[in-house]
Amino acid sequence: MPNKASGVRVLVGTRKGAFVLTSDGKRERWDISGPHFAGWEIYHVKGSPADPNRLYASQSSGWHGQLIQRSDDGGKTWEPVDNKFVYDGVPGTHQWYDGTLRPWEFKRVWHLEPSLTDPDTVYAGVEDAAMFRSGDGGKSWQELAGLRGHGSGPRWQPGAGGMCLHTILLDPSDPARIFIAISAAGAFRTDDGGKTWRPINNGLHSLYIPDPTAEVGHCVHRIAMHRSRPSVLFMQKHWDVMRSDDAGDSWHEVSGNLPTDFGFVIDVHAHEPETIYVVPIKSDGEHFPPDGKLRVYRSRTGGNEWEELSKGLPERDCYVNVLRDAMAVDSLDKCGVYFGTTGGQVYASADAGDCWTPIVRDLPAVLSVEVQTLS
Repeated sequence: MPNKASGVRVLVGTRKGAFVLTSDGKRERWDISGPHFAGWEIYHVKGSPADPNRLYASQSSGWHGQLIQRSDDGGKTWEPVDNKFVYDGVPGTHQWYDGTLRPWEFKRVWHLEPSLTDPDTVYAGVEDAAMFRSGDGGKSWQELAGLRGHGSGPRWQPGAGGMCLHTILLDPSDPARIFIAISAAGAFRTDDGGKTWRPINNGLHSLYIPDPTAEVGHCVHRIAMHRSRPSVLFMQKHWDVMRSDDAGDSWHEVSGNLPTDFGFVIDVHAHEPETIYVVPIKSDGEHFPPDGKLRVYRSRTGGNEWEELSKGLPERDCYVNVLRDAMAVDSLDKCGVYFGTTGGQVYASADAGDCWTPIVRDLPAVLSVEVQTLS
Protein backbone atom coordinates (compact mmCIF):
# COMPACT_ATOMS: atom_id res chain seq x y z
CA MET A 1 0.00 0.00 0.00
CA PRO A 2 1.15 3.64 -0.51
CA ASN A 3 3.18 5.09 2.33
CA LYS A 4 1.82 8.20 4.09
CA ALA A 5 5.24 8.95 5.64
CA SER A 6 6.36 12.51 6.20
CA GLY A 7 9.29 12.83 3.84
CA VAL A 8 12.22 11.36 1.97
CA ARG A 9 15.99 11.16 2.18
CA VAL A 10 17.93 10.84 -1.07
CA LEU A 11 21.42 9.35 -0.74
CA VAL A 12 23.79 10.32 -3.54
CA GLY A 13 27.21 8.79 -4.16
CA THR A 14 29.57 10.68 -6.49
CA ARG A 15 33.12 10.64 -7.82
CA LYS A 16 34.13 13.13 -5.13
CA GLY A 17 31.99 12.56 -2.05
CA ALA A 18 28.49 11.71 -0.80
CA PHE A 19 25.48 13.99 -0.43
CA VAL A 20 22.28 13.60 1.60
CA LEU A 21 19.18 15.40 0.30
CA THR A 22 16.07 15.61 2.50
CA SER A 23 12.57 16.95 1.96
CA ASP A 24 9.11 16.73 3.45
CA GLY A 25 6.25 14.83 1.87
CA LYS A 26 5.62 17.55 -0.71
CA ARG A 27 9.13 17.10 -2.14
CA GLU A 28 9.29 20.72 -3.28
CA ARG A 29 12.17 22.09 -1.18
CA TRP A 30 15.35 20.19 -0.41
CA ASP A 31 18.04 20.49 2.24
CA ILE A 32 21.47 19.39 1.09
CA SER A 33 24.12 17.92 3.37
CA GLY A 34 27.63 17.27 2.09
CA PRO A 35 29.99 16.59 0.67
CA HIS A 36 30.70 13.78 3.08
CA PHE A 37 34.14 12.21 2.43
CA ALA A 38 34.97 15.07 0.07
CA GLY A 39 37.41 14.05 -2.64
CA TRP A 40 36.79 10.33 -2.22
CA GLU A 41 34.96 8.09 -4.68
CA ILE A 42 31.69 7.06 -3.03
CA TYR A 43 30.41 4.32 -5.28
CA HIS A 44 27.29 3.46 -3.33
CA VAL A 45 25.34 4.72 -0.32
CA LYS A 46 22.32 2.83 0.99
CA GLY A 47 20.13 2.85 4.07
CA SER A 48 18.81 -0.05 6.10
CA PRO A 49 15.11 -0.87 5.58
CA ALA A 50 15.09 -2.07 9.20
CA ASP A 51 16.49 1.17 10.70
CA PRO A 52 16.20 4.49 8.85
CA ASN A 53 19.13 5.93 10.79
CA ARG A 54 21.58 3.21 9.68
CA LEU A 55 23.41 4.02 6.45
CA TYR A 56 26.31 2.29 4.73
CA ALA A 57 28.72 3.85 2.21
CA SER A 58 31.41 2.42 -0.05
CA GLN A 59 34.43 4.73 0.00
CA SER A 60 37.51 4.15 -2.13
CA SER A 61 40.51 5.80 -3.73
CA GLY A 62 43.55 4.73 -5.69
CA TRP A 63 45.77 5.82 -2.79
CA HIS A 64 44.00 4.38 0.23
CA GLY A 65 42.02 1.47 -1.14
CA GLN A 66 38.55 0.48 0.00
CA LEU A 67 36.70 1.46 3.19
CA ILE A 68 33.17 0.89 4.41
CA GLN A 69 31.66 3.82 6.28
CA ARG A 70 28.64 3.55 8.59
CA SER A 71 26.26 6.14 9.98
CA ASP A 72 23.80 5.57 12.81
CA ASP A 73 22.16 9.00 12.67
CA GLY A 74 20.91 9.26 9.10
CA GLY A 75 24.15 10.58 7.64
CA LYS A 76 24.92 13.38 10.10
CA THR A 77 28.05 11.62 11.33
CA TRP A 78 30.02 8.66 9.99
CA GLU A 79 32.61 6.20 11.23
CA PRO A 80 34.78 3.73 9.30
CA VAL A 81 34.22 0.11 10.25
CA ASP A 82 37.03 -2.42 10.43
CA ASN A 83 36.53 -3.88 6.95
CA LYS A 84 37.94 -7.35 7.61
CA PHE A 85 37.19 -9.31 4.45
CA VAL A 86 37.61 -13.02 5.18
CA TYR A 87 37.83 -16.20 3.15
CA ASP A 88 37.60 -19.50 5.03
CA GLY A 89 38.62 -17.88 8.31
CA VAL A 90 41.76 -16.24 6.89
CA PRO A 91 41.52 -12.42 6.92
CA GLY A 92 42.69 -10.64 3.81
CA THR A 93 42.83 -13.72 1.58
CA HIS A 94 40.52 -15.48 -0.81
CA GLN A 95 40.53 -18.55 -2.99
CA TRP A 96 41.08 -17.61 -6.62
CA TYR A 97 39.43 -19.37 -9.51
CA ASP A 98 42.33 -21.81 -9.88
CA GLY A 99 41.96 -22.95 -6.25
CA THR A 100 45.00 -21.13 -4.87
CA LEU A 101 44.78 -18.90 -1.79
CA ARG A 102 45.96 -15.38 -2.57
CA PRO A 103 45.88 -11.93 -0.98
CA TRP A 104 42.44 -10.41 -1.39
CA GLU A 105 42.64 -7.40 -3.65
CA PHE A 106 39.75 -5.60 -5.25
CA LYS A 107 39.25 -2.17 -6.68
CA ARG A 108 36.02 -1.24 -4.95
CA VAL A 109 32.76 -2.28 -3.38
CA TRP A 110 30.23 -1.56 -6.11
CA HIS A 111 27.03 -2.25 -4.23
CA LEU A 112 25.87 -2.49 -0.62
CA GLU A 113 22.55 -4.18 0.16
CA PRO A 114 21.37 -4.05 3.79
CA SER A 115 19.11 -6.81 5.09
CA LEU A 116 15.38 -6.16 4.97
CA THR A 117 15.01 -7.08 8.66
CA ASP A 118 18.36 -6.65 10.47
CA PRO A 119 20.32 -3.36 10.35
CA ASP A 120 23.58 -5.15 11.25
CA THR A 121 23.40 -7.52 8.28
CA VAL A 122 24.57 -6.16 4.95
CA TYR A 123 25.79 -7.68 1.68
CA ALA A 124 28.56 -6.32 -0.54
CA GLY A 125 29.21 -6.90 -4.23
CA VAL A 126 32.81 -6.19 -5.24
CA GLU A 127 35.20 -5.96 -8.20
CA ASP A 128 36.68 -8.42 -9.18
CA ALA A 129 33.30 -10.07 -8.87
CA ALA A 130 32.57 -11.72 -5.53
CA MET A 131 29.95 -11.37 -2.80
CA PHE A 132 30.42 -10.82 0.93
CA ARG A 133 28.13 -10.70 3.95
CA SER A 134 28.55 -8.91 7.27
CA GLY A 135 26.48 -9.72 10.33
CA ASP A 136 28.05 -7.15 12.64
CA GLY A 137 27.33 -3.84 10.95
CA GLY A 138 30.26 -3.97 8.57
CA LYS A 139 33.04 -4.73 11.05
CA SER A 140 33.86 -8.08 9.46
CA TRP A 141 32.89 -9.74 6.18
CA GLN A 142 32.65 -13.35 5.10
CA GLU A 143 32.68 -14.30 1.45
CA LEU A 144 29.72 -16.26 0.13
CA ALA A 145 32.22 -18.44 -1.68
CA GLY A 146 29.66 -20.68 -3.33
CA LEU A 147 29.20 -18.02 -6.03
CA ARG A 148 32.73 -18.22 -7.37
CA GLY A 149 32.73 -21.90 -6.50
CA HIS A 150 29.99 -22.49 -9.03
CA GLY A 151 32.66 -23.37 -11.58
CA SER A 152 31.76 -20.83 -14.25
CA GLY A 153 34.18 -18.20 -12.90
CA PRO A 154 36.90 -18.77 -15.53
CA ARG A 155 34.31 -17.77 -18.15
CA TRP A 156 33.46 -14.47 -16.49
CA GLN A 157 34.98 -11.41 -18.09
CA PRO A 158 35.16 -7.69 -17.31
CA GLY A 159 32.78 -5.28 -18.96
CA ALA A 160 33.91 -1.78 -19.82
CA GLY A 161 33.51 -0.79 -16.16
CA GLY A 162 35.34 -3.83 -14.81
CA MET A 163 34.28 -7.29 -13.66
CA CYS A 164 31.88 -6.11 -11.03
CA LEU A 165 29.09 -7.57 -8.94
CA HIS A 166 26.82 -4.55 -9.11
CA THR A 167 23.29 -5.72 -8.28
CA ILE A 168 21.96 -7.55 -5.21
CA LEU A 169 18.22 -8.19 -4.78
CA LEU A 170 16.85 -9.77 -1.60
CA ASP A 171 13.56 -11.68 -1.90
CA PRO A 172 11.13 -10.24 0.71
CA SER A 173 9.11 -13.48 0.72
CA ASP A 174 12.07 -15.86 1.09
CA PRO A 175 15.17 -14.84 3.11
CA ALA A 176 17.19 -17.65 1.52
CA ARG A 177 16.68 -16.35 -2.03
CA ILE A 178 19.03 -13.70 -3.43
CA PHE A 179 19.51 -12.49 -7.00
CA ILE A 180 22.75 -10.89 -8.20
CA ALA A 181 24.17 -9.62 -11.49
CA ILE A 182 27.75 -9.44 -12.70
CA SER A 183 29.27 -7.59 -15.63
CA ALA A 184 30.11 -9.47 -17.73
CA ALA A 185 28.89 -12.82 -16.51
CA GLY A 186 25.13 -12.46 -16.18
CA ALA A 187 22.53 -13.02 -13.49
CA PHE A 188 22.71 -15.66 -10.73
CA ARG A 189 20.35 -16.88 -8.00
CA THR A 190 20.76 -18.65 -4.68
CA ASP A 191 17.90 -20.42 -2.93
CA ASP A 192 19.87 -21.41 0.19
CA GLY A 193 21.22 -18.13 1.52
CA GLY A 194 24.35 -18.07 -0.63
CA LYS A 195 25.72 -21.57 -0.11
CA THR A 196 25.10 -22.55 -3.72
CA TRP A 197 24.33 -20.49 -6.82
CA ARG A 198 23.24 -21.09 -10.37
CA PRO A 199 23.23 -18.91 -13.49
CA ILE A 200 19.79 -17.65 -14.56
CA ASN A 201 20.48 -16.44 -18.10
CA ASN A 202 18.22 -18.64 -20.21
CA GLY A 203 16.71 -16.51 -22.96
CA LEU A 204 19.48 -13.90 -23.02
CA HIS A 205 21.10 -13.36 -26.41
CA SER A 206 24.37 -11.44 -26.74
CA LEU A 207 25.97 -11.03 -30.15
CA TYR A 208 29.25 -9.77 -28.67
CA ILE A 209 30.26 -13.15 -27.14
CA PRO A 210 31.37 -16.31 -29.02
CA ASP A 211 28.22 -18.24 -28.05
CA PRO A 212 25.34 -15.71 -28.03
CA THR A 213 23.19 -17.95 -25.81
CA ALA A 214 25.92 -19.16 -23.45
CA GLU A 215 25.19 -20.06 -19.83
CA VAL A 216 27.39 -17.17 -18.65
CA GLY A 217 29.21 -14.24 -20.25
CA HIS A 218 26.31 -11.82 -20.76
CA CYS A 219 26.77 -8.18 -19.79
CA VAL A 220 23.81 -7.50 -17.51
CA HIS A 221 23.69 -3.86 -16.46
CA ARG A 222 20.95 -3.98 -13.84
CA ILE A 223 18.03 -6.07 -12.57
CA ALA A 224 15.02 -4.87 -10.56
CA MET A 225 11.95 -6.28 -8.84
CA HIS A 226 8.82 -5.15 -7.03
CA ARG A 227 8.59 -6.27 -3.40
CA SER A 228 5.09 -7.69 -3.89
CA ARG A 229 6.16 -9.92 -6.82
CA PRO A 230 9.73 -11.07 -6.24
CA SER A 231 9.51 -13.74 -8.95
CA VAL A 232 8.98 -11.07 -11.62
CA LEU A 233 12.31 -9.54 -12.61
CA PHE A 234 13.20 -6.78 -15.05
CA MET A 235 16.63 -6.43 -16.64
CA GLN A 236 18.51 -3.74 -18.51
CA LYS A 237 21.12 -5.62 -20.48
CA HIS A 238 24.05 -4.29 -22.51
CA TRP A 239 21.50 -4.31 -25.30
CA ASP A 240 17.85 -5.34 -24.68
CA VAL A 241 15.36 -4.77 -21.90
CA MET A 242 14.27 -8.16 -20.57
CA ARG A 243 11.63 -9.65 -18.28
CA SER A 244 11.34 -12.88 -16.32
CA ASP A 245 8.13 -14.18 -14.75
CA ASP A 246 9.72 -17.23 -13.11
CA ALA A 247 12.47 -15.85 -10.84
CA GLY A 248 15.00 -15.74 -13.65
CA ASP A 249 14.56 -19.29 -14.94
CA SER A 250 13.74 -17.77 -18.34
CA TRP A 251 13.78 -14.31 -19.90
CA HIS A 252 12.05 -12.64 -22.83
CA GLU A 253 12.64 -9.26 -24.44
CA VAL A 254 10.31 -6.31 -23.70
CA SER A 255 12.21 -3.49 -25.44
CA GLY A 256 9.18 -2.76 -27.61
CA ASN A 257 9.11 0.77 -29.02
CA LEU A 258 12.08 2.21 -27.14
CA PRO A 259 14.25 4.51 -29.29
CA THR A 260 17.25 2.39 -28.25
CA ASP A 261 17.37 -0.55 -25.87
CA PHE A 262 20.87 0.19 -24.61
CA GLY A 263 21.07 1.70 -21.13
CA PHE A 264 22.17 1.08 -17.56
CA VAL A 265 19.31 1.73 -15.13
CA ILE A 266 15.95 0.07 -14.65
CA ASP A 267 13.52 0.43 -11.76
CA VAL A 268 9.93 -0.37 -10.77
CA HIS A 269 7.16 1.94 -9.49
CA ALA A 270 6.64 1.54 -5.72
CA HIS A 271 2.90 0.75 -5.96
CA GLU A 272 2.43 -0.50 -9.54
CA PRO A 273 4.37 -3.71 -10.20
CA GLU A 274 3.83 -3.45 -13.96
CA THR A 275 5.17 0.12 -14.21
CA ILE A 276 8.89 0.23 -14.99
CA TYR A 277 11.40 2.95 -15.92
CA VAL A 278 14.52 3.04 -18.09
CA VAL A 279 16.81 5.77 -19.46
CA PRO A 280 17.87 4.91 -23.03
CA ILE A 281 21.45 5.72 -24.04
CA LYS A 282 22.45 6.02 -27.70
CA SER A 283 24.82 3.05 -27.88
CA ASP A 284 27.57 1.11 -26.17
CA GLY A 285 30.09 3.42 -27.83
CA GLU A 286 28.23 6.69 -27.28
CA HIS A 287 27.08 6.91 -23.67
CA PHE A 288 24.67 9.81 -23.95
CA PRO A 289 20.95 10.24 -24.75
CA PRO A 290 19.80 9.90 -28.37
CA ASP A 291 19.83 13.27 -30.16
CA GLY A 292 21.17 14.91 -27.01
CA LYS A 293 17.69 14.87 -25.42
CA LEU A 294 17.54 13.44 -21.89
CA ARG A 295 14.48 11.20 -21.57
CA VAL A 296 13.06 8.69 -19.15
CA TYR A 297 10.80 6.03 -20.65
CA ARG A 298 7.96 4.43 -18.69
CA SER A 299 6.01 1.29 -19.40
CA ARG A 300 2.76 0.74 -17.53
CA THR A 301 2.38 -2.73 -19.05
CA GLY A 302 5.55 -4.39 -17.80
CA GLY A 303 7.39 -3.71 -21.06
CA ASN A 304 6.86 -3.61 -24.84
CA GLU A 305 4.74 -0.42 -24.76
CA TRP A 306 6.79 2.59 -23.67
CA GLU A 307 6.00 6.30 -23.29
CA GLU A 308 8.49 9.16 -23.37
CA LEU A 309 8.73 11.29 -20.21
CA SER A 310 10.36 14.62 -21.02
CA LYS A 311 8.67 17.46 -19.11
CA GLY A 312 11.37 19.34 -17.23
CA LEU A 313 14.28 17.42 -18.77
CA PRO A 314 16.88 18.95 -21.16
CA GLU A 315 15.60 19.26 -24.72
CA ARG A 316 18.96 19.71 -26.45
CA ASP A 317 22.73 19.47 -26.14
CA CYS A 318 22.63 17.03 -23.23
CA TYR A 319 25.44 14.47 -23.29
CA VAL A 320 25.35 12.94 -19.82
CA ASN A 321 25.02 9.30 -18.82
CA VAL A 322 22.90 7.69 -16.09
CA LEU A 323 24.82 4.87 -14.43
CA ARG A 324 23.41 1.54 -13.27
CA ASP A 325 22.86 2.40 -9.58
CA ALA A 326 21.70 5.97 -10.22
CA MET A 327 17.89 5.58 -10.18
CA ALA A 328 15.55 4.94 -7.26
CA VAL A 329 11.92 5.40 -6.17
CA ASP A 330 10.24 6.43 -2.92
CA SER A 331 7.08 4.90 -1.46
CA LEU A 332 4.98 8.00 -0.80
CA ASP A 333 1.36 8.12 -1.96
CA LYS A 334 2.40 9.54 -5.31
CA CYS A 335 5.50 7.55 -6.11
CA GLY A 336 8.59 9.71 -6.49
CA VAL A 337 11.25 8.77 -9.04
CA TYR A 338 14.85 10.02 -8.84
CA PHE A 339 17.95 9.71 -11.00
CA GLY A 340 21.41 11.24 -11.15
CA THR A 341 23.68 11.95 -14.10
CA THR A 342 27.38 11.99 -14.83
CA GLY A 343 26.95 15.75 -15.28
CA GLY A 344 26.19 16.13 -11.58
CA GLN A 345 22.44 16.71 -11.71
CA VAL A 346 19.88 14.83 -9.61
CA TYR A 347 16.38 14.94 -11.10
CA ALA A 348 13.21 14.14 -9.19
CA SER A 349 9.61 13.54 -10.15
CA ALA A 350 6.94 13.67 -7.43
CA ASP A 351 4.27 12.34 -9.81
CA ALA A 352 5.69 9.02 -11.01
CA GLY A 353 7.60 10.56 -13.89
CA ASP A 354 5.09 12.95 -15.48
CA CYS A 355 7.13 16.05 -14.53
CA TRP A 356 10.80 16.42 -13.58
CA THR A 357 12.86 19.02 -11.77
CA PRO A 358 16.57 19.15 -10.90
CA ILE A 359 16.75 19.10 -7.09
CA VAL A 360 20.50 19.70 -7.11
CA ARG A 361 22.99 20.62 -9.84
CA ASP A 362 26.73 20.76 -10.33
CA LEU A 363 27.69 17.84 -8.11
CA PRO A 364 30.59 15.62 -9.14
CA ALA A 365 29.56 12.81 -11.48
CA VAL A 366 26.75 10.85 -9.80
CA LEU A 367 27.48 7.15 -9.31
CA SER A 368 24.48 6.09 -7.24
CA VAL A 369 21.09 7.32 -6.04
CA GLU A 370 19.10 5.62 -3.26
CA VAL A 371 15.97 6.78 -1.45
CA GLN A 372 14.61 6.28 2.05
CA THR A 373 11.01 7.10 2.92
CA LEU A 374 10.93 8.77 6.35
CA SER A 375 8.23 8.52 9.02
